[in-house]
Amino acid sequence: MRRFMFLWCLVLFSYTSFAQNFNGADVGLGNLSKLSNAKTRSISPENFTGAKGKGGMADPKGGEVERNVSNASRAARELGVGWKVNPYVHIDAGETFTLAEIDASGVIQHIWMTPTGNWSHSILRFYWDDEAEPSVEVPVGAFFGMAWNHFAPLNSLAMTVNPGSAFNSYWQMPFRKKCKITMENISAHAMVLYYQVNYIETEVGDDEAYFHAEYRRSKPTEGALHTIIDGVKGKGHYVGTYMAVGVNNNGWWGEGEVKFFLDGDKEFATIVTTGLEDYFCGSYNFENKETRRYQEFNTAYAGLHQVIRPDGLYGSQQRFGMYRWHILDPVRFDGDLKVTVQDLGWRSEDRYLPQQSDIITVAYWYQAEPHAKFKPLPGKNGVEVN
Repeated sequence: MRRFMFLWCLVLFSYTSFAQNFNGADVGLGNLSKLSNAKTRSISPENFTGAKGKGGMADPKGGEVERNVSNASRAARELGVGWKVNPYVHIDAGETFTLAEIDASGVIQHIWMTPTGNWSHSILRFYWDDEAEPSVEVPVGAFFGMAWNHFAPLNSLAMTVNPGSAFNSYWQMPFRKKCKITMENISAHAMVLYYQVNYIETEVGDDEAYFHAEYRRSKPTEGALHTIIDGVKGKGHYVGTYMAVGVNNNGWWGEGEVKFFLDGDKEFATIVTTGLEDYFCGSYNFENKETRRYQEFNTAYAGLHQVIRPDGLYGSQQRFGMYRWHILDPVRFDGDLKVTVQDLGWRSEDRYLPQQSDIITVAYWYQAEPHAKFKPLPGKNGVEVN
């Protein structure tokens, strides 16, 4: 009996200890009921710092020290403080605006935003723990799977894009000392941005890696090859690919294989997929055999969410957007990583056609810092879609 009571107390102690150590970050239906000491905070134009009890303080009559504090002052002029006075910010042409700056240990759990203007001309950057080089550097449209500046519904676990232009990220983004998020407007025109960054202040374990995302574009591809990512050094795991393809020829365009070169691989990769639509969890050209048309689809982990068809006038080219999240099958690496995709279609007599497509990709991965410096963005004209 004493032994049974001892074992029962040990189990109870272990369970209690685990519950007390839950940091509130790795949330799912299986542990949603668990208590933690995490503190929920949110940054938006109504509370630039996320400080407790400091939201919705803008005065429609002015007099505040924060920038952009009376954007809706005319609409709220009869209601006063505490109503909807400052729901958005203006970002002038050439300006870099700091969306969020957090001096704490914590985890970003959700980001929502709806930017106006040219989505290719708004550059989103994330910095972790006072690093000089960003861990995320991507035009905002491409980051959320909208590289072609056309809205398309995207419904997945990691990202959603909802009507009319609501961009949502659910990637978990831990940081130990500091987080800084900026938006650079490289357009010649001012833009408006509504946004919200939801996060928790909590302890971050030693085994947590940092979130990264990098943009690449080939216009056109050289040697029928596009590099999704290379030069990654350190230990981590690759968790997702967004790919936009602008087709410059007739016929099926997605015969190319995606290859993962891991930890010293040179000429031959460790992981080689069997075709582009196969990697994005589709098959046979993404074709609906009944309608004889491309079939868009959105699932939790993969999708062909965007098909832009020629409109008979200026929109003359077919364009596609697709995503593949490695949430349940992350590609782990210990020292280095390179990911490529072949740009292949079909030509006569059942032969592959090396293509020269316009390919845009965003690679998403976690790794221990420090990370290698990203390849520079291709400039304003280089990121613009036309």
